[in-house]
Amino acid sequence: MYARSRGGLWDTVRTIIYAILIALVARTVAYEPFNIPSSSMVPTLLVGDYLFVSKYSYGYSRYSLPFGLPLIADRIFYTIPERGDVAVFKLPSDNRTDYIKRIIGLPGDEIQMKEGRLYINGEIVQRESIEDFTMQNSHRSPRSIQQYIETLPNGRRHRIIEASDEGQLDNTPVYKVPPHHYFAMGDNRDNSLDSRAKHGVGFIPKDNLVGRAEVLFFSVNGGTRIWEVWKWPVAIRFRRFFQAVQ
Repeated sequence: MYARSRGGLWDTVRTIIYAILIALVARTVAYEPFNIPSSSMVPTLLVGDYLFVSKYSYGYSRYSLPFGLPLIADRIFYTIPERGDVAVFKLPSDNRTDYIKRIIGLPGDEIQMKEGRLYINGEIVQRESIEDFTMQNSHRSPRSIQQYIETLPNGRRHRIIEASDEGQLDNTPVYKVPPHHYFAMGDNRDNSLDSRAKHGVGFIPKDNLVGRAEVLFFSVNGGTRIWEVWKWPVAIRFRRFFQAVQ
């Protein structure tokens, strides 16, 4: 009976170890969950959204591994991101912090903001005004912000919000994207620390790419933490469940 008890305990421990290993492998090579803590990607992503990021979309680097272990010398199975992808990457200045932005510039591109308008390789990116976006804030009253649909040169369309064309990052020099680097911006153009800020994000090395945002699997309003289950009945945004990230 004692031997059977020890065997049962070992079976349980072994099952737990296997489950942890399987989860780690899945997070490394397939999908990893992330949550959205800031409003820089509004209206596409809201504070309190939880999403899956495909780790295989751009191949694998050391930042695909847990804790950024330096077991991969260079990116393997590398696939170039498409303009318009919503990508997770490690902040180049510390190689630890996860950021999520939209890929705007590819290697060799010239990117510039002039009076709030985006230019890629000297050509203005078309945008059309649509209905205002209502920005919800747990500490202040909701406010309406001008919303646009922006069409990138490859035909990809996405929504952005911009209250003014006279913000700090609405007029920039021309940024020439270096080889093996990318230029990314937030969809909330007035409230995003991104590649427009050289000392904020700057150009993103290809090895810092973690993966592509694919689908939302959970969402609660920004004033609620996921473990506050007693708030779920009024805080969960069911309509956002299983929405593809575009």
